[in-house]
Amino acid sequence: MKQPIKTTEAIFPMPVLLVATYNEDGTIDVMNAAWGTMLDRERVALNLTETHRTVENIKRTKGFVIHIADAAHVVEADWFGVVSGKKEPAKFAKSGLTATKSALVNAPIINELPIAIECEFIEYQSDDTGLGVIGKVLQTSVEADKMKDGKVDIEALQAIAFDPYTHGYYLVGQRVGEAFKDGMKLK
Repeated sequence: MKQPIKTTEAIFPMPVLLVATYNEDGTIDVMNAAWGTMLDRERVALNLTETHRTVENIKRTKGFVIHIADAAHVVEADWFGVVSGKKEPAKFAKSGLTATKSALVNAPIINELPIAIECEFIEYQSDDTGLGVIGKVLQTSVEADKMKDGKVDIEALQAIAFDPYTHGYYLVGQRVGEAFKDGMKLK
């Protein structure tokens, strides 16, 4: 029998997204954002409040890059979530990671992370039902060693997910079925 629990943040898994922008002085800002998703094939939504430096940067520069965190960088990913860029100016530098400027948007691409989704800022929705940052995906790039037969190899990617129940990070990777195919066995 199911028992009620106290959390309302109960959707699992939640992605571990690292959102990279440039600060006004040109330094790199990265934040860990678990509340993000695809709106459709070309648009993303990040449920972030306007108090975040990252949101201020996105509005000012009109661009950002989303990275999917992997197991090899769980310490850095968590660092970007527990430390505010407003309080720690050297937040990115202290991570030990490196970045390259995107050719498509005014935002950095973190070199060590396997997936980069370069986005153009569309709008910020701030009403009660607003989604926060809405962006248009201009390009997604993946490290070649994380590809297999022209597609992303999820097992090689070693992506991590956030668990809101116990505040843990979990590895995503074992394939258990075929989407748009397995359900047809019940037809």
